[in-house]
Amino acid sequence: MASSLRSAAIATRLAGPGDAKAMASIHVACFARSWDDASISQFLLAPGCLSLLAARAQGGPAEGFLIARKAEDEAEILTLAVHPDSRRLGLAHALVQAAMARLRAAGASRLFLEVDAANAPAHALYLSFCANEVGRRPGYYEHGADAVIFSLALSPLAADDGSGVKRQTSVWDGKDSGTG
Repeated sequence: MASSLRSAAIATRLAGPGDAKAMASIHVACFARSWDDASISQFLLAPGCLSLLAARAQGGPAEGFLIARKAEDEAEILTLAVHPDSRRLGLAHALVQAAMARLRAAGASRLFLEVDAANAPAHALYLSFCANEVGRRPGYYEHGADAVIFSLALSPLAADDGSGVKRQTSVWDGKDSGTG
């Protein structure tokens, strides 16, 4: 994705239960087998799940979202969707970047994801974060395509408040990332 196509004002924020319908609408536009708002609501309320929205401007309508799940020191992107009319603007990049930061802050050291082997834009996105292909699942998708499994290393992140004592913050502390 070329930087010149990215908007400088992409905003990310935590998604809440009231965002399920908008997220489902985006998912329907992106995937043949999409999740409805009831399915998305389950993730929004589940412990260990991180759900983020992205828009081209602070307070703008959601144009993309990401749902990840953390267990112990590993995390997995469950879905990443950007409305087709809003692609190639940097929304997916901002979502992955924000998720990585929040998951790292919550103690995750590795992030996994699966993507259709034929989805070149997604491959390019994950490779831009130095992801490594660690496996394949033959015929994983309903239409017969293989899934490529990627792994991203997340280095530990500790905030230093100047006291010499390192502290970690929660990934879901309610603070929005602003620009992802």
